[in-house]
Amino acid sequence: MKKNSIQYKDSAFCLLFSEPGKLRALYNALSGASYGEETPVTITTLKNVLSQGLRNDLSFTIGDKAIVLIEHSSTINPNMPARFLLYSAAIYENLIPRRDLYSRQKMMLPRPEFYMLYNGTSDFPDKTILRLSDLYTGAPKDKKYCLELEVEAYNINMGYNKELMEKTRELGEYAQFVDLVRKKKTIEEDPEEAFRLAIKECIDNNILKEFLEEYGEEVMSSLLSISMEEFYQIRTEEAMAEGRAKGREDGLAEGRAIAEEEGRQKMLVSARKMKEAGLSADQIKTFTGLSPEEIEGL
Repeated sequence: MKKNSIQYKDSAFCLLFSEPGKLRALYNALSGASYGEETPVTITTLKNVLSQGLRNDLSFTIGDKAIVLIEHSSTINPNMPARFLLYSAAIYENLIPRRDLYSRQKMMLPRPEFYMLYNGTSDFPDKTILRLSDLYTGAPKDKKYCLELEVEAYNINMGYNKELMEKTRELGEYAQFVDLVRKKKTIEEDPEEAFRLAIKECIDNNILKEFLEEYGEEVMSSLLSISMEEFYQIRTEEAMAEGRAKGREDGLAEGRAIAEEEGRQKMLVSARKMKEAGLSADQIKTFTGLSPEEIEGL
């Protein structure tokens, strides 16, 4: 597995679709368009915008027609339209020269399109529409709103949206990869070994072969991070529930402290494995949030 300079906080999905050609193919599959290589794609993904602290998954303009935002999610998030509202505002602010806002000449804006790709384990339909107006308080359902935003949400797990998966090879193989990772996690006690075996099996079976050969190390780091976050979240919820059941603030505080310490220990284990894999101290710090002293002491 080769080492690369790509951001270690990027998910495997974002890494996979970080090239204009793959984004063009993904957009064609989602929208039904047929843009070819002659149509330029410009990536506009937000990376920790200083003014607002925003960071989205994928956004890009295709030709001069559309600005496309895509979020990949493993949780069902009804607030996704509000997130897209903030993301799109920040992206348009970067695209539009300030002086044009006050010009007498009518400016032409690329139209926005919003997509959410879901690959969690909860029940979710093949496709649904998430609307900003569903978040408005006291909003009558038959009213036409001055500000509306619609997100097309697709289930990209194995067995869903077969036609969509067939239109873009990378998306179909990504679904196979995620499915295999889940199966390995049920067999292997060590998450790292499960992820390593899943990556190897995919490469052996020509599933995202070139991508995993090049970015396998980053994908492994991403998977370890997600696994650790899931563990921490579940353990914290269990501890808080236990505290509530006892009906005592001290029980709740004790449970939260236990969960935080277990989460920290998991973080240290992951960081140690990253260090053994040859990642620099800065990369480990970016990915885990540990201090230089903690990383040095691993």
